[in-house]
Amino acid sequence: MKRHKGEEIYMGRGPMINLLSVSLILGASLGCEPPGDLALPTESEAEAHYASSTDLSVRVTGNIVEVSVEQPLAQVRRGGSLWVKVGPYIYLFTEETESLLQSYPGLSGVRVITRTNRSRSEVARAFLHRESLNEITWRRAKNIAGKARTDGTRRPVLLEDLVDWGQEHTDFEYSEEFVK
Repeated sequence: MKRHKGEEIYMGRGPMINLLSVSLILGASLGCEPPGDLALPTESEAEAHYASSTDLSVRVTGNIVEVSVEQPLAQVRRGGSLWVKVGPYIYLFTEETESLLQSYPGLSGVRVITRTNRSRSEVARAFLHRESLNEITWRRAKNIAGKARTDGTRRPVLLEDLVDWGQEHTDFEYSEEFVK
């Protein structure tokens, strides 16, 4: 079909509807992939990941695993704000948390809350989003946390390193009652 300058081409409704239908079908099939396995753990499955720790409880709230840990009040008072801040990260940056997130792609993240053992007052909390760490940064996080767990009492700078790392990679809150 030859067109002359200034001549418009008219496309009737039938061809236009067909063109739109094909576009929608192709767009839907090419642009949208079906969601993968978005499995979530049961509470007992989540607890099983943290079975080696006896001083905590685990619950699943929506698509978040929440780990509650008792932190001795004497430790909080003796260690001051540094021990308040480091508490959640000691439990968050572990093989257990990494494994949990890998095993259950439906989880949006893991939250750790530390509470005093006497009055159950919340001391601190940190939430690690699923996408916050990759394979390399997970390795680094576990290394920093491991050093803090083994030598942090003798070398408080290791605890400070863990707090700095945690604050860079999580959403966190510290109780004003314990951190002034």
